[in-house]
Amino acid sequence: MSVPTTTLSKQSLLNLGLKNTDSIHYQSTPEELVQDSLRIGEGVLNETGALVIRTGKFTGRSPKDKFTVKDEITENSVNWNDINIPIEPHYFDIIFKKITNYLAERKELWVRDCYACADPRYRLNVRTINEKPWNNLFMYNMFLRPKPEELDNFKPDWHVISAPGLNLDPKECGIRQENVTLVSFKHRMILIAGSGYTGEMKKGIFGILNFILPHDKNVLSMHCSANIGKKGDTAIFFGLSGTGKTTLSADPDRNLIGDDEHAWTDDNVFNFEGGCYAKTIHLSEEHEPEIYRAIRPGALVENMVFYPGTNKLNFDDTSITENTRVSYPLYFISNAQEPSIGGLPKNIFFLTCDAFGVLPPISRLSAGQAMYQFISGYTAKVAGTEVGITEPKPTFSACFGAPFLPLHPGKYAEMLGEKMVKHKVNVWLVNTGWTGGPYGVGNRMKLGYTRAMITAALEGKLDNVAYEDHPVFGVAIPKECPGVPSEVLNPRNTWTDKNAYDEKAKYLAGLFIKNFEKYAEGVGKDVLEAAPKP
Repeated sequence: MSVPTTTLSKQSLLNLGLKNTDSIHYQSTPEELVQDSLRIGEGVLNETGALVIRTGKFTGRSPKDKFTVKDEITENSVNWNDINIPIEPHYFDIIFKKITNYLAERKELWVRDCYACADPRYRLNVRTINEKPWNNLFMYNMFLRPKPEELDNFKPDWHVISAPGLNLDPKECGIRQENVTLVSFKHRMILIAGSGYTGEMKKGIFGILNFILPHDKNVLSMHCSANIGKKGDTAIFFGLSGTGKTTLSADPDRNLIGDDEHAWTDDNVFNFEGGCYAKTIHLSEEHEPEIYRAIRPGALVENMVFYPGTNKLNFDDTSITENTRVSYPLYFISNAQEPSIGGLPKNIFFLTCDAFGVLPPISRLSAGQAMYQFISGYTAKVAGTEVGITEPKPTFSACFGAPFLPLHPGKYAEMLGEKMVKHKVNVWLVNTGWTGGPYGVGNRMKLGYTRAMITAALEGKLDNVAYEDHPVFGVAIPKECPGVPSEVLNPRNTWTDKNAYDEKAKYLAGLFIKNFEKYAEGVGKDVLEAAPKP
C-alpha cells in the first residue's frame, strides 16, 4: 500500500504552489502505479506482466533543450558550452511558475521521496513530483528507496518536478522550443516540461552529482557500470551507449554493483542508483538472461511494440525508436550487490564499439594511454539509413559521458589519473565492435569472446602472457587469451586486405588526433605521447 499523504508535509507542497494536495498519491507502490497507469489509459501489460508505455514525442533525451541557470554558484565553475547551456535566472522563475500552475490544475499528481548514492556519507535526498504515474514508477525503479521509518523526517535536498503535458512558449521562457529540462543549483531543482522521456529525470540527477561530488566533495563521479567478484575485487566498465556497458557488467559469476552511474571515493566505489535502465533492442534470453528475465511485474518498458495480435514484445522492432528501454529495481537482478557498494577497483575497462574494425578486441593501456583514451571517449556507430552514408560514424564523448559533465572534462580525467596510479589499477581497452573489416565487410565481435577476454583479465590470466604493441595506437595486444582464438586478438590479422586495414587504422588515428586538439593544452607530456602515430 502507498504511504498516507499525511506523512508528506502538505505545507511543503503548498510552498511549491501546488494547491491540490488532496489529490496527491504519495509513495505509491509499483502495483498501484501500474494500476493507475492502466486506469488513465497510458500503458498496457505484456505477457509477463510488465507495464509497457510510450513516452510520447520524445523517445530519448533532448540535450539541446537542457539548460543550467547561470548564477553565483555556477557562473565560474560550470564548463559552459553547447552541452552545458546557460540560461538567465529570471527565466527559471517564469518556468517554475508555469509548471507549478499547470500541475496545480491536474486532477491527480504522484509524489515520491527517494535518494541517490548508496554510500550514506554522500546521500542525496530527492523528492519527485510527477504528472504521470509511470514517470513515478520509473523513479521508484531507478533510485534508492527509503525505509518507511525514514519518511517521517525526510527532507529533500533536491526536487525533480516533471510536467510532460505542458508545452511552454519558447520566447517567453528563453528556451529553444516547447520542451525544457532546467537545472538550478541555487534552488536545488530540476524542472522538466514538454517531455515524458524518463531518462531526463535520471540524467538530471546524474548531472547534478557530477557537479556536487567532484566540485564540493573531491569524489570522482563516473558514467560507468561496476561489478564485484567473489574475492571482493571490483571492476569498472566505462562506455558510451551501445558499447555493452550494461550487458558486460551483468556477469553471472560476479555481483552487480550498478549498470550506469558510480562514484570512486578514497575507500570504495558506490552506485548512485537503485535500479537499471537497459536497452532492449535485439534483447534475447540467450545473450542477456538477467535483463531479459527482469521484464516482469514492476518493470517499465518504454516505446516497444508487440507482435500483431499478441502482447508479446518484439525486441527487434524499431518502428517507434531504436532507443527501446526497460527500467527495473536492482533487486530484480539475481546477483545484485546489497548494498550497492564495492571496494577499490582492480581493473578498469574502456568499452568501445569500433565499427571501423581497427581497434584490438582487448589491449592493455599504460597510464598515459588510459588518460588519452578516457579523455577521448571514443566509439563508432553503425552507418545510418540515409542515402550515400556508408561509413560508420565516429563519436567522441569526453570521459565517456560528456553530455552529463558540468565541469571541465580535465577535472574528471585528472581525478581518474591520480586514482589509477595511486591504486595501481589495470586498465584495458575493449572493442566490442567489428572484426575482419569495417561494418558491412567484417562481423561483430562475438559476445562470448568478449566475455572470455574480460574474464581472463579479471582472473589475472593476461598478466604473464606475451604482448605486442599496435603499430598505430601503441596499445599492448595479448598474443594469447583463454577461450579466444589467437588470430582474433590482433585485428590486422583478421582482415583479408592488410593494406586496407593499415589505411583504415591511419584514418581512425587522424580522427583521434583531430578530436584531441581541444584538450592538448591541459594534459601532461605522457598523455600527449600516448596519441596514435598515423
